[in-house]
Amino acid sequence: MKKSIIFSIILSAIAITSTAILFISSSNAEKVNESRPLVLSMTASANVPDEMTFAGEKIVFDRYDFRERMDREINSFTYFHSTTMMLIKRANRIFPIIEPILKENGMPDDLKYLAVIESNLDSRSVSPARAAGLWQFMPTTGPEYGLEVTTDVDERYHIEKSTVAASKFLKDAYNKYGSWSAAALSYNGGQGRITRELSNQKADSALDLWLVEETSRYYFRMLSIKLVFENPSQYGFILRGDQLYKPMKFRNVEVTSSIPSLVDFAKENGVTYAQLKDFNSWLRNTKLTVKPGKSYTIQIPTKESLYYKRGEKPVVHNPKWVVE
Repeated sequence: MKKSIIFSIILSAIAITSTAILFISSSNAEKVNESRPLVLSMTASANVPDEMTFAGEKIVFDRYDFRERMDREINSFTYFHSTTMMLIKRANRIFPIIEPILKENGMPDDLKYLAVIESNLDSRSVSPARAAGLWQFMPTTGPEYGLEVTTDVDERYHIEKSTVAASKFLKDAYNKYGSWSAAALSYNGGQGRITRELSNQKADSALDLWLVEETSRYYFRMLSIKLVFENPSQYGFILRGDQLYKPMKFRNVEVTSSIPSLVDFAKENGVTYAQLKDFNSWLRNTKLTVKPGKSYTIQIPTKESLYYKRGEKPVVHNPKWVVE
């Protein structure tokens, strides 16, 4: 009898202990689960610098709207991974073309970032509003700055010529407003709008204007992509030189008479029609009509440029873009 009672007491103690252990374990597990992140990776906010210089103009990010607008854009480019990485890769091919043209036309080098945010450095880009090319000229604005726009030829898609035209536009705007920030905003919103709003809102700076969201974000997007391009690894973009898009080499063909078939022209020059159009996207038809006294230069990529070769030393335009 006594043994039975003792055995029962022992069983009860074991049960109570087990229950207590289970309760404590359950409580600890709940605490662990409560503190555990809900996702498998962590996302850190990119820092906004205290200040920076763009096109020779200093901007300080202590005012609430400047800081918060900059915060939005720098984090957008930081975490829009595939697009930002592609921009750096494309820049290795495009920047060597447009930088000398900007310099020759007296433009600050930083204005190349305007092309980055306008077209993603895609010379074939077309907006819903029909703005086209690397610098996104409208059909009516392009001819005002020397670009031919016809059914056969649309020089808004011509990298070199559209860069010259963009330089003329920006120089005109700078001479009008006295700042590159205002010139850049007018590139997006139009000089008429910027001039009108500076008067209506009695503002001294275009950066103080209440504008549509796209234009308000515009300048800060340029500032942000400049920061990323100047130090990609700081923002998590790790690239090797062989991952950048290689600069192309061309043979220039001067054309002074009409070409009835660009397909045949491409074949005669040792490239496919697709390759011809890819590097001469200003050719907008299957033929090219050349008026008397007029001439065009068509770029034919060299065969060596068309291929990536294993073991070939990559051409890196900016060493800051790569980690070797």
